[in-house]
Amino acid sequence: MLNWKRPFVEVGKLLRVAVPLLGRLSRKVTFVSGALLLIMLALACTRLPFDAHRWLGTAAGECSAPSDVILVLGGSGMPSGPELVRMYHAAELAREWPAARVLLVHPGPPSTLLAMQDELVWRGVSKERIQLLNEGNNTREQALLVLKAHSGSTSVAVVTSPENMYRTVRTFRKAGLAHTCGAPAWDHAMLHNFDYGHTAIGGSTWVPDVSGSPGLRYTFWNYLKLEVTCLREYVAISYYWLNGWI
Repeated sequence: MLNWKRPFVEVGKLLRVAVPLLGRLSRKVTFVSGALLLIMLALACTRLPFDAHRWLGTAAGECSAPSDVILVLGGSGMPSGPELVRMYHAAELAREWPAARVLLVHPGPPSTLLAMQDELVWRGVSKERIQLLNEGNNTREQALLVLKAHSGSTSVAVVTSPENMYRTVRTFRKAGLAHTCGAPAWDHAMLHNFDYGHTAIGGSTWVPDVSGSPGLRYTFWNYLKLEVTCLREYVAISYYWLNGWI
């Protein structure tokens, strides 16, 4: 006769073994997560996140002479902050290098690519100088597509976000475009200290007065975001390295 209690007995045995293991594992995960959080909070009080981000934007080599092609890599929608900053820098380069062609690369719906083109035209870049490439779902694929469209002797100035620049330039060089340099689309810093009078504008007496600490109000949080941005990019660089793409 089939013992209907047996499956429940076996499940009970498994739970008696699994629950203590899961408890120990969860404690370790909580400890490691807490330690990482404390490290990130401490680093956000230093300039290390800024330096790490700066390194990603410059380590592969910045452009020091005019290139044949100004290559703008898309990655966000239009309009968006990252895309508009890239368009701004690309237009500036196009004015400095009047003989350079401008190549816009963005996958997905062509409406985004056309909006990027319109932004450059609005900024004074002749439409006849602009080429569109509506393909390329990651940096490696984009590099191969650009190599297919242009010879390996073509000099390319890549315009993309600073955090992506090291991986992008190294990837394009490895794909066969040896004369690739970086033109990182840096944000422009706001040169203002943002101090204000806490009491003068009705600040509560029981709330900490941080009116004279813009570093705590802004820089700390900006650096914390930079840590996440850089960490994500270092993981991507490792992935590309393991694939032999850089």
